[in-house]
Amino acid sequence: MRKKKHDGLEWRSPDGRAEDLATSLPLQIRAARALPGYADSLADVDPDAVTEAAALATLPVLRKSGLGTAQTPDNPLGGFATRAVHEFSYLFQSPGPLYEPGMIGEDWWRIGRFLQAAGIGAGDIVQNCFGYHLTPAGLMFDSGARAVGAAVLPAGTGQTDLQVRAAADLGTTAYAGTPDYLKIILDRAAELGERLKITRAVVSGGALFPSLRQEYDDRGIACLQCYATADLGLIAYESEARDGMIVDDGVIVEIVTPGTGDPVDPGEVGEVVVTTLNPDYPLIRFATGDMSAVLPGQSPCGRTNMRIKGWMGRADQTTKVKGMFVRPEQVAALVARHKHVHRARVIVSRENEMDQMLVRIEAEGGDWTAYEDDVHDLLKLRARVEVVAPGALPRDGIVIEDLRKYD
Repeated sequence: MRKKKHDGLEWRSPDGRAEDLATSLPLQIRAARALPGYADSLADVDPDAVTEAAALATLPVLRKSGLGTAQTPDNPLGGFATRAVHEFSYLFQSPGPLYEPGMIGEDWWRIGRFLQAAGIGAGDIVQNCFGYHLTPAGLMFDSGARAVGAAVLPAGTGQTDLQVRAAADLGTTAYAGTPDYLKIILDRAAELGERLKITRAVVSGGALFPSLRQEYDDRGIACLQCYATADLGLIAYESEARDGMIVDDGVIVEIVTPGTGDPVDPGEVGEVVVTTLNPDYPLIRFATGDMSAVLPGQSPCGRTNMRIKGWMGRADQTTKVKGMFVRPEQVAALVARHKHVHRARVIVSRENEMDQMLVRIEAEGGDWTAYEDDVHDLLKLRARVEVVAPGALPRDGIVIEDLRKYD
């Protein structure tokens, strides 16, 4: 069955996109300027002077820490939304805690553009294995699937045997979820003697390693990845060309020197800063903390927007393990919880196409089992724990060491 196009914005000519931006960007800046969250930072900005992406470089950067600081019980969205809290369809809580809004209808997070690029549409049944609990990923992909006419099995995470049973009984044709979990489902299906009909996969929330993508190719499953966040929705996505990630037409992406708002030279690696054109939640120059670089030229698939290389690490030591962020401050909290612990180091690696996490704790004594529950409580993931003697960990400033290879 031929899949219909989404809204067609990704096929605009560069001149057409620039003309549209010259109208929409000043409106977005004006809307943001009127909000309490931007009362100080955008007070002296003339919205009519910001008509192209390059003009954004003169505006201040908004960091997630600033967003979190602004959020209070009396103002849970920090004054950055154009709707009152009760006027949104959804309210989400991400680790921090940070609160994000969402809306029903019109593919609010724009994930449909990615699914359409992956060949998913009417006639497909998407097994959505992103979580529907508190965080928005499940509903983001649910909304995108419905926008392109696909049916959704809201599977969520876990209960792998039931996932296999549902996939076999319903004949699900597409998977949405973290890169690793599809392999768990497929391997379990093979053990149970079930032959699944999944031929397409759309993944996010973690790196899609080349070897894992090749394994899916070998199983007859075309797997593409996107870059999206709870705050911004879709930022960039792969098409069937698999040649970089195409920036979504609902955002403007800049690559800047980490910790600043200064654009880097074309092709240079820097921090991803995003301005969203979403009128409900106009985040202006929002610093993601992620690293990437601009790719020259246009995608071979014909989509005309700028491309980036995809996720290339973090500006800080934060990393994603099994789709969950692990942050240096979480490691610091682990150390602070025990007076006889000197320091700790998280080491992330890959084994059998799965993320593995080892936590080395430098302490004067104690068995590793004494720390296992605290690691899970503070890092939100199960990990192997090793206790090492005082002085055994390197004094190099690294608390999260990522040994995974991304190319």
